[in-house]
Amino acid sequence: MPALAQELEVARRIARQAGDILLQVYATDFSVTDKAGGAGPVTLADERANAFIVGELRKAFPADGVVAEEKEDVSDAKRFSRCWFVDPLDGTQEFVNRNGEFAIHIGLAVEGRAALGVVYRAVGDVLYSGIVGEQGYVEDPQGRRALRVSDVADPAQLRLVVSRSHRSKTTDAVVRGLGITKETESGSVGLKCGLLAEARCDLYVHVSDKSYRWDNCAPEAVIRSAGGVLTDLAGNAYLYDGSELQNRRGLLACNAAAFDKVLPVASQVARESGLLK
Repeated sequence: MPALAQELEVARRIARQAGDILLQVYATDFSVTDKAGGAGPVTLADERANAFIVGELRKAFPADGVVAEEKEDVSDAKRFSRCWFVDPLDGTQEFVNRNGEFAIHIGLAVEGRAALGVVYRAVGDVLYSGIVGEQGYVEDPQGRRALRVSDVADPAQLRLVVSRSHRSKTTDAVVRGLGITKETESGSVGLKCGLLAEARCDLYVHVSDKSYRWDNCAPEAVIRSAGGVLTDLAGNAYLYDGSELQNRRGLLACNAAAFDKVLPVASQVARESGLLK
Protein backbone atom coordinates (compact mmCIF):
# COMPACT_ATOMS: atom_id res chain seq x y z
CA MET A 1 0.00 0.00 0.00
CA PRO A 2 1.48 3.39 -0.96
CA ALA A 3 2.37 5.94 1.69
CA LEU A 4 -0.52 8.35 2.36
CA ALA A 5 -3.11 5.81 1.16
CA GLN A 6 -5.10 6.19 4.39
CA GLU A 7 -4.97 9.97 4.14
CA LEU A 8 -6.21 9.79 0.57
CA GLU A 9 -9.17 7.61 1.50
CA VAL A 10 -10.16 9.93 4.35
CA ALA A 11 -9.87 12.99 2.08
CA ARG A 12 -12.01 11.31 -0.56
CA ARG A 13 -14.70 10.52 1.98
CA ILE A 14 -14.68 14.03 3.42
CA ALA A 15 -14.86 15.58 -0.07
CA ARG A 16 -17.92 13.53 -1.01
CA GLN A 17 -19.69 14.38 2.25
CA ALA A 18 -18.86 18.06 1.83
CA GLY A 19 -20.21 17.82 -1.70
CA ASP A 20 -23.58 16.82 -0.27
CA ILE A 21 -23.47 19.96 1.91
CA LEU A 22 -22.81 22.12 -1.15
CA LEU A 23 -25.65 20.53 -3.09
CA GLN A 24 -28.09 21.05 -0.22
CA VAL A 25 -27.42 24.80 -0.37
CA TYR A 26 -27.23 24.79 -4.18
CA ALA A 27 -30.84 23.57 -4.28
CA THR A 28 -32.09 26.56 -2.28
CA ASP A 29 -32.54 30.25 -2.98
CA PHE A 30 -29.24 31.06 -1.22
CA SER A 31 -27.91 34.56 -0.62
CA VAL A 32 -24.52 35.86 -1.73
CA THR A 33 -22.29 38.31 0.13
CA ASP A 34 -18.99 39.92 -0.82
CA LYS A 35 -15.83 39.21 1.12
CA ALA A 36 -13.97 42.11 2.69
CA GLY A 37 -11.54 43.91 0.41
CA GLY A 38 -13.27 42.79 -2.78
CA ALA A 39 -11.94 39.23 -2.49
CA GLY A 40 -14.98 37.78 -4.24
CA PRO A 41 -18.35 36.29 -3.34
CA VAL A 42 -19.07 33.94 -0.45
CA THR A 43 -22.17 31.88 0.35
CA LEU A 44 -23.52 29.76 3.16
CA ALA A 45 -22.25 26.75 1.19
CA ASP A 46 -18.62 27.95 1.47
CA GLU A 47 -18.97 28.44 5.21
CA ARG A 48 -20.78 25.18 6.00
CA ALA A 49 -18.49 23.03 3.86
CA ASN A 50 -15.43 24.77 5.26
CA ALA A 51 -16.46 24.08 8.87
CA PHE A 52 -17.26 20.45 8.08
CA ILE A 53 -14.01 19.71 6.21
CA VAL A 54 -11.78 21.40 8.80
CA GLY A 55 -13.56 19.61 11.63
CA GLU A 56 -13.27 16.20 9.97
CA LEU A 57 -9.58 16.65 9.14
CA ARG A 58 -8.79 17.71 12.70
CA LYS A 59 -10.60 14.63 14.05
CA ALA A 60 -8.87 12.26 11.65
CA PHE A 61 -5.39 13.80 11.81
CA PRO A 62 -5.04 15.79 15.06
CA ALA A 63 -1.26 16.12 14.63
CA ASP A 64 -1.60 17.90 11.25
CA GLY A 65 -2.15 21.55 10.47
CA VAL A 66 -5.10 22.83 8.43
CA VAL A 67 -5.21 25.97 6.30
CA ALA A 68 -8.61 26.74 4.75
CA GLU A 69 -9.93 29.60 2.65
CA GLU A 70 -12.81 30.44 4.97
CA LYS A 71 -10.69 30.19 8.14
CA GLU A 72 -9.07 33.29 9.60
CA ASP A 73 -6.04 31.61 11.20
CA VAL A 74 -3.74 30.40 8.43
CA SER A 75 -0.59 30.03 10.57
CA ASP A 76 -0.70 26.21 10.64
CA ALA A 77 1.39 25.98 7.47
CA LYS A 78 4.33 27.52 9.33
CA ARG A 79 3.90 25.37 12.44
CA PHE A 80 3.29 21.87 11.08
CA SER A 81 5.40 19.68 8.77
CA ARG A 82 2.15 18.18 7.44
CA CYS A 83 -0.55 20.68 6.56
CA TRP A 84 -3.87 20.30 4.76
CA PHE A 85 -4.92 23.04 2.33
CA VAL A 86 -8.68 23.31 1.87
CA ASP A 87 -10.85 25.23 -0.54
CA PRO A 88 -14.40 24.23 0.38
CA LEU A 89 -15.87 25.77 -2.77
CA ASP A 90 -13.45 26.60 -5.56
CA GLY A 91 -15.44 28.48 -8.15
CA THR A 92 -17.94 30.29 -5.97
CA GLN A 93 -18.88 32.48 -8.94
CA GLU A 94 -19.76 29.32 -10.89
CA PHE A 95 -21.85 28.17 -7.90
CA VAL A 96 -23.66 31.52 -7.91
CA ASN A 97 -24.13 31.27 -11.69
CA ARG A 98 -25.48 27.74 -11.21
CA ASN A 99 -23.44 26.18 -14.02
CA GLY A 100 -22.12 23.29 -11.91
CA GLU A 101 -18.45 24.07 -12.50
CA PHE A 102 -17.33 24.33 -8.89
CA ALA A 103 -15.28 21.91 -6.82
CA ILE A 104 -13.99 20.99 -3.39
CA HIS A 105 -10.21 20.94 -2.96
CA ILE A 106 -8.53 18.96 -0.19
CA GLY A 107 -4.74 18.84 -0.51
CA LEU A 108 -1.98 17.70 1.83
CA ALA A 109 1.48 19.25 1.84
CA VAL A 110 4.38 17.46 3.52
CA GLU A 111 7.51 19.43 4.36
CA GLY A 112 6.20 22.30 2.24
CA ARG A 113 5.52 20.26 -0.92
CA ALA A 114 2.19 19.16 -2.38
CA ALA A 115 1.87 15.44 -1.68
CA LEU A 116 -1.77 14.44 -2.05
CA GLY A 117 -4.88 15.91 -3.57
CA VAL A 118 -8.60 15.39 -3.99
CA VAL A 119 -10.73 17.55 -6.29
CA TYR A 120 -14.45 16.78 -6.21
CA ARG A 121 -17.11 18.15 -8.53
CA ALA A 122 -20.37 17.48 -6.71
CA VAL A 123 -22.53 18.23 -9.77
CA GLY A 124 -22.01 15.14 -11.89
CA ASP A 125 -20.21 13.24 -9.10
CA VAL A 126 -16.67 13.51 -10.54
CA LEU A 127 -13.77 12.87 -8.16
CA TYR A 128 -10.11 13.33 -9.06
CA SER A 129 -7.53 12.02 -6.63
CA GLY A 130 -3.81 11.42 -6.58
CA ILE A 131 -0.66 11.00 -4.54
CA VAL A 132 2.50 12.55 -5.99
CA GLY A 133 4.69 9.72 -7.24
CA GLU A 134 1.74 7.32 -7.56
CA GLN A 135 -0.91 6.78 -10.25
CA GLY A 136 -3.86 9.16 -9.97
CA TYR A 137 -7.47 8.34 -10.84
CA VAL A 138 -10.77 9.92 -11.78
CA GLU A 139 -14.09 8.41 -10.72
CA ASP A 140 -17.48 9.33 -12.14
CA PRO A 141 -20.76 7.51 -12.85
CA GLN A 142 -19.06 5.75 -15.79
CA GLY A 143 -16.41 4.15 -13.56
CA ARG A 144 -12.79 4.58 -12.43
CA ARG A 145 -9.98 5.47 -14.85
CA ALA A 146 -6.28 6.12 -14.53
CA LEU A 147 -5.20 9.72 -15.13
CA ARG A 148 -2.55 10.54 -17.70
CA VAL A 149 -1.77 13.88 -19.30
CA SER A 150 -1.44 14.13 -23.06
CA ASP A 151 1.85 13.97 -24.96
CA VAL A 152 1.06 16.87 -27.32
CA ALA A 153 4.37 18.73 -27.70
CA ASP A 154 3.63 21.30 -30.44
CA PRO A 155 2.44 24.52 -28.72
CA ALA A 156 0.17 25.39 -31.63
CA GLN A 157 -1.67 22.08 -31.15
CA LEU A 158 -2.27 22.53 -27.43
CA ARG A 159 -5.83 22.68 -26.13
CA LEU A 160 -6.00 25.58 -23.68
CA VAL A 161 -8.52 25.60 -20.85
CA VAL A 162 -9.52 29.12 -19.85
CA SER A 163 -11.60 30.62 -17.06
CA ARG A 164 -15.29 30.89 -17.78
CA SER A 165 -15.68 33.92 -15.50
CA HIS A 166 -12.25 35.58 -15.51
CA ARG A 167 -10.71 35.64 -19.01
CA SER A 168 -8.07 38.39 -19.35
CA LYS A 169 -6.00 40.17 -22.01
CA THR A 170 -2.93 38.34 -20.74
CA THR A 171 -4.57 35.07 -21.73
CA ASP A 172 -5.00 36.46 -25.24
CA ALA A 173 -1.28 37.32 -25.29
CA VAL A 174 -0.35 33.72 -24.37
CA VAL A 175 -2.68 32.42 -27.09
CA ARG A 176 -1.03 34.66 -29.70
CA GLY A 177 2.48 33.80 -28.52
CA LEU A 178 1.93 30.06 -28.77
CA GLY A 179 -0.34 30.05 -31.83
CA ILE A 180 -3.11 28.26 -29.95
CA THR A 181 -6.40 27.74 -31.80
CA LYS A 182 -8.25 25.32 -29.51
CA GLU A 183 -9.84 26.51 -26.28
CA THR A 184 -12.22 25.11 -23.67
CA GLU A 185 -13.93 27.10 -20.93
CA SER A 186 -14.17 25.81 -17.37
CA GLY A 187 -14.71 27.13 -13.87
CA SER A 188 -12.73 25.89 -10.86
CA VAL A 189 -8.92 25.68 -10.96
CA GLY A 190 -9.25 22.08 -9.82
CA LEU A 191 -11.59 21.20 -12.67
CA LYS A 192 -9.25 22.82 -15.19
CA CYS A 193 -6.38 20.74 -13.86
CA GLY A 194 -8.66 17.70 -13.93
CA LEU A 195 -9.23 18.24 -17.66
CA LEU A 196 -5.44 18.29 -18.12
CA ALA A 197 -5.03 15.16 -16.00
CA GLU A 198 -7.61 13.38 -18.17
CA ALA A 199 -5.82 14.56 -21.35
CA ARG A 200 -8.94 16.41 -22.44
CA CYS A 201 -6.95 19.68 -22.38
CA ASP A 202 -3.21 20.34 -22.36
CA LEU A 203 -2.56 23.76 -20.83
CA TYR A 204 -3.85 26.21 -18.22
CA VAL A 205 -2.22 29.60 -17.66
CA HIS A 206 -3.29 32.07 -14.96
CA VAL A 207 -1.39 35.35 -15.42
CA SER A 208 -2.60 36.94 -12.19
CA ASP A 209 -1.81 37.04 -8.49
CA LYS A 210 -5.49 36.45 -7.60
CA SER A 211 -5.17 32.91 -6.30
CA TYR A 212 -3.90 31.21 -3.17
CA ARG A 213 -2.24 27.97 -2.09
CA TRP A 214 -5.59 26.37 -1.22
CA ASP A 215 -6.54 26.89 -4.86
CA ASN A 216 -3.66 24.78 -6.17
CA CYS A 217 -2.34 22.34 -3.54
CA ALA A 218 -4.85 19.59 -4.36
CA PRO A 219 -4.85 20.28 -8.14
CA GLU A 220 -1.05 20.18 -8.19
CA ALA A 221 -0.99 16.74 -6.58
CA VAL A 222 -3.64 15.48 -8.99
CA ILE A 223 -1.94 16.77 -12.12
CA ARG A 224 1.45 15.50 -11.00
CA SER A 225 -0.06 12.06 -10.32
CA ALA A 226 -1.04 12.14 -14.00
CA GLY A 227 2.47 13.03 -15.17
CA GLY A 228 1.87 16.76 -15.57
CA VAL A 229 3.45 19.91 -14.19
CA LEU A 230 2.17 22.83 -12.10
CA THR A 231 4.49 25.76 -11.32
CA ASP A 232 4.51 29.52 -11.06
CA LEU A 233 5.06 31.52 -14.26
CA ALA A 234 8.82 31.56 -13.69
CA GLY A 235 8.80 27.77 -13.75
CA ASN A 236 9.39 27.39 -10.02
CA ALA A 237 7.48 25.03 -7.75
CA TYR A 238 5.27 26.69 -5.17
CA LEU A 239 6.03 25.99 -1.51
CA TYR A 240 3.30 25.25 1.01
CA ASP A 241 5.34 26.06 4.10
CA GLY A 242 3.44 29.19 5.12
CA SER A 243 6.13 31.59 3.90
CA GLU A 244 3.58 32.84 1.37
CA LEU A 245 -0.08 31.98 0.82
CA GLN A 246 -0.89 34.16 -2.19
CA ASN A 247 0.23 32.92 -5.60
CA ARG A 248 1.97 36.15 -6.49
CA ARG A 249 3.60 34.75 -9.64
CA GLY A 250 0.55 33.19 -11.29
CA LEU A 251 0.03 29.57 -12.26
CA LEU A 252 1.10 27.38 -15.15
CA ALA A 253 -0.30 23.84 -15.49
CA CYS A 254 0.81 21.85 -18.51
CA ASN A 255 1.59 18.42 -19.81
CA ALA A 256 5.28 17.54 -19.51
CA ALA A 257 5.85 17.27 -23.27
CA ALA A 258 5.11 20.94 -24.02
CA PHE A 259 6.16 22.57 -20.74
CA ASP A 260 9.66 23.68 -21.84
CA LYS A 261 8.21 25.35 -24.95
CA VAL A 262 5.30 26.99 -23.17
CA LEU A 263 7.22 28.36 -20.19
CA PRO A 264 9.28 31.06 -22.04
CA VAL A 265 6.15 32.48 -23.68
CA ALA A 266 4.10 32.45 -20.46
CA SER A 267 7.01 33.98 -18.52
CA GLN A 268 7.42 36.77 -21.07
CA VAL A 269 3.71 37.63 -20.90
CA ALA A 270 3.94 37.62 -17.09
CA ARG A 271 6.94 39.97 -17.19
CA GLU A 272 5.22 42.34 -19.62
CA SER A 273 2.17 42.42 -17.35
CA GLY A 274 4.32 43.23 -14.32
CA LEU A 275 3.61 39.94 -12.56
CA LEU A 276 7.25 38.82 -12.79
CA LYS A 277 10.00 41.31 -12.06
